[in-house]
Amino acid sequence: MKNNIFSEDTVQAIISRINHLTPDTQAEWGKMNVGQMLAHCNVTYEMVYDNIHPKPNGFVKFMLKAFVKGKVVSDKPYAKNGRTAPQFVVTSSKDFEV
Repeated sequence: MKNNIFSEDTVQAIISRINHLTPDTQAEWGKMNVGQMLAHCNVTYEMVYDNIHPKPNGFVKFMLKAFVKGKVVSDKPYAKNGRTAPQFVVTSSKDFEV
């Protein structure tokens, strides 16, 4: 059975994983530390609700819809070591507790 972010079981499993994170949690996916990873996961919300990140222009928006959207929202898991959009790359130090 595939995980569904709209099912209560999946939501509770994700919340449990987040609640078990500590400042010393080691990366299992990429190069970011846990504080950076949490900031990375929040970029989408910042784009929608906080208007922090620049909006793509018409051409970039078309390219994203044509070539990227299908990969981002598909049921297929992301491949490791894939390219990350520049807005989602977090290189600055982040305080885990914040």
